[in-house]
Amino acid sequence: MVDDSATVAPATTALRVPPAPNTVKVTVVGCSGSYPGPDSPASCYLVQAVDALRTWSLVLDMGNGALGALQRYVDPLQVDAVFISHLHADHCVDMTSYYVLRKYHPTGTQPKIPVWGPKGTAKRLAKAYDLPRKPGMREEFSFRVYGDPIEIGPFRIEPYEVDHPVPAYGLRVSAFGKVLAYSGDTGPTATLSDIAADADLFLCEASFRSCDDNPPHLHLTGTEAGEVAAKAGAKRLVVTHVPPWHDAATMLAEAEAAYDGPTELAAQGTVYEL
Repeated sequence: MVDDSATVAPATTALRVPPAPNTVKVTVVGCSGSYPGPDSPASCYLVQAVDALRTWSLVLDMGNGALGALQRYVDPLQVDAVFISHLHADHCVDMTSYYVLRKYHPTGTQPKIPVWGPKGTAKRLAKAYDLPRKPGMREEFSFRVYGDPIEIGPFRIEPYEVDHPVPAYGLRVSAFGKVLAYSGDTGPTATLSDIAADADLFLCEASFRSCDDNPPHLHLTGTEAGEVAAKAGAKRLVVTHVPPWHDAATMLAEAEAAYDGPTELAAQGTVYEL
């Protein structure tokens, strides 16, 4: 079922406004699966919260085309940290453009910001921009490998390894008692129930259709996304990462049949306040 309480935001720099106090604001910057589509960049989500000090801004993934759209919603120089779920191009390749922005900005080289990702993230991004492995992008970013939960401002970020052909992580992001669960890219795995347990918003990929003969250990169907949301007790499901070659309505219908809570498709520019 579609819940109309989400704020659908137009693409304008007027959207650079902080969330209300004690809330978490989630903006869909890009949600196209596997490669950019006609209506959205590849995977990228902006997560923001305000505490007594200031607005904190996290970016989850930076896929093809994401940096351009991100500038509608936040000054990229004000991002506090980036979290890369895995090292496929549709989740990380625009970090090469972000490197250029931070290194050559007319106001001067910017301070390092932390970038969390799987082991090998620094090497992968240096190779993507044809840089020497050392220093690569280490003078612009402080690369860190997922492990223990991470604390940034009001946020707590818990990484969970999921099931994909390369090392990949789902993320559970919490602040002020609100929880965003993000599946990243994954095949069916019991870990998803831990990521999504009682989450206020579950951003879950659904790249496959149940009617197809799908390869294992790669992606979810809409049915599987709905089943996880139901089992985990998530309060709201947003189906994301649908490749442009599929009709997204199919994934939505599958998810709705398996989960009776508020369910909708991710759309570039949609804003959720938790």
